[in-house]
Amino acid sequence: MTHGNKILIAMAAGSGTRMGSVTPKQFLDLGGKPVLRRTIETFVSAIPDIKVITVLPKEHISFWKEYCLSSEFTCPQLLVSGGITRFHSVRNALERVPDGAIVAIHDGVRPLVSTGLIREMFSKMEGGRIHALIPVVPSVDTLKVLDTVQSDLGEKILKDSGEGIDRSRVFGAQTPQMFLSEDIKDAYSQAFDTSFTDDASVVSKKGIPLSFCAGERYNFKLTSPEDLSLARMITSSLSR
Repeated sequence: MTHGNKILIAMAAGSGTRMGSVTPKQFLDLGGKPVLRRTIETFVSAIPDIKVITVLPKEHISFWKEYCLSSEFTCPQLLVSGGITRFHSVRNALERVPDGAIVAIHDGVRPLVSTGLIREMFSKMEGGRIHALIPVVPSVDTLKVLDTVQSDLGEKILKDSGEGIDRSRVFGAQTPQMFLSEDIKDAYSQAFDTSFTDDASVVSKKGIPLSFCAGERYNFKLTSPEDLSLARMITSSLSR
């Protein structure tokens, strides 16, 4: 089957409690625009005919509609309500995905992904020989395996387990993660499992082979206030 259609599933259904803001982090300002808008605009800039499915908390769908209208953000989007977990949110979005497509699932709060990475990944997927493509970055830190134990005073402390890790074999997975639509929909027909930490883990459990490509250092997920501050500095420097 030819996979000509390109679809973005922008995952923005989280509450972002670790950000410490009343406003969910996907709607926080980044260089004069909400984080989510910057993310979607990057994909549209890379692939102008991409179809966008935006997954939002149900209670914020009307807010996003009003924002897009008032700010003249005219990118066509199919809005989908999130589920009780990220797994269920992705499954809700996949119900709206047709066969014969390449699907990019991306965290809405990774706004610094480059158009170059997006185009490169779609290009690799277009041949149909790759079923799943995951961007990864090598670990730059020395890694420690620590056990939580109780001290003589009853306090919880961390203790070296003595287990060594070969850093050269450890990579961090990013998004967008891209899949042939039939594969990713088949993978998400499985029952939910707590071992599912990203879309690649869902696909892997189904036995679908994974391929990998180099990710980007700045393609980090905005989780904490420090992440947002760094993203604002990077965005400001790029706009000069």
